[in-house]
Amino acid sequence: RRYRLRWPDLKAKAVKSFWQTVGNYKRAVKRVDDGHRLCNDLMGCLQERAKIEKAYGDQLTAWSKRWRQLIEKGPQYGSVERAWLAVMTEAEKVSELHQDVKNNLMNEDVEKVKNWQKEAYHKQMIGGFKEAKEADEGFKKAQKPWAKKLKEMEAAKKSYHMACKEEKLAAAREANGKTEASVTADQQKKLHEKVDKCKQDAQKAKEKYEKSLEELNKCTPQYMESMEQVFDQCQQHEIRRLTFLKEALLDIKRHLNLTENQSYSTIYRELERTILSSNTQEDLKWFSNNHGPGMHMNWPAFEEYNPDQAAAPPKKKKPDGAPPTPSTDHVAPPGDRSSVSSYEKNQAYSTEWSDDEQPATHSGNENGGNGNSFEEDSSTGKAVRVRALYDYEGQEQDELTFKAGEELTKTEDEDEQGWCRGRLDSGREGLYPANYVEPI
Repeated sequence: RRYRLRWPDLKAKAVKSFWQTVGNYKRAVKRVDDGHRLCNDLMGCLQERAKIEKAYGDQLTAWSKRWRQLIEKGPQYGSVERAWLAVMTEAEKVSELHQDVKNNLMNEDVEKVKNWQKEAYHKQMIGGFKEAKEADEGFKKAQKPWAKKLKEMEAAKKSYHMACKEEKLAAAREANGKTEASVTADQQKKLHEKVDKCKQDAQKAKEKYEKSLEELNKCTPQYMESMEQVFDQCQQHEIRRLTFLKEALLDIKRHLNLTENQSYSTIYRELERTILSSNTQEDLKWFSNNHGPGMHMNWPAFEEYNPDQAAAPPKKKKPDGAPPTPSTDHVAPPGDRSSVSSYEKNQAYSTEWSDDEQPATHSGNENGGNGNSFEEDSSTGKAVRVRALYDYEGQEQDELTFKAGEELTKTEDEDEQGWCRGRLDSGREGLYPANYVEPI
């Protein structure tokens, strides 16, 4: 019954449908080739995204490294400096996550699509795919009997229409002959016989046409059933492709969505905790104790003459296994041991940036309007990260205390007596023996 209902409806629309047009199944066969090409397109799409993720991660790393050095060399101190550096740590960790995204896209998603494509589409030696060839042959086999009947019906239809045309022409000539006096009775008889013959031919053509149409309609249900069977096979292959594509896109979404990554949330919780832990009063107290009124001062007092003062100054006690500690009699007064400060720098810097736009250079009135508070003055040396080789316990208030393996920043080079000025990660600045550390 479904064939009787569907077929007239398609004829009424006069559309070159999948059913009526011989060979119109090619669009279903072409879908196999399109599916293979779409797999290549998806892999190309993911490869481009992976490049973007890698480039973004590399830029974050470069940005973090550059600004970490500038901040460590700059005048900011204490807990606010640690909070600022935490932003650089955030960039480094986010960069690692984006590198993971790139690796997942390339090593998992692209490989998954490539392997599925290899299993789903089998190339032939003569070109094309086995699945497309099988579908094409199946459609041809299903359509061949019906196509033959269709061709016979079309020929019978054409013959019938030509016979009808001849019949009308003969009838018109006979009618004209009756009105013209020049047409003899014999000629009128021949015209009448011609009309009768054309009517007979038209009737025979009609019967042949009706018979061929009836035969075509009889084989139509079998034709449609065979075509639908082949089409269902194509649909099954397409179902596998669409199902796989949906699963692959969900995997891609999972790799791209960093908000679902627990590490991503942890990064910003740690950043917030570090920022909130900054303490204004502690920073001000530290600065006062190291660069303000809180610094220790040996005020001048009356001293009796002592002949022993001309002797060599006492040496500081060194730890076991450590190199000799430089003497302390050379140490300059606290006022000369100044930290690297934006108020003492006046050298502008230029920056390199990966984008076309250059970051703005900020200036202040304190350094003449053209300086950068994060640049080192050439006269004070360059800040360098060092690692302690031995434990050292500060003997005086302006000396640092650290453990072996601890890292700190050297802010001033070694003086003639073997002492360097540096800054611990806690923000405290002071002197330490140069031979107790090594560059990182």
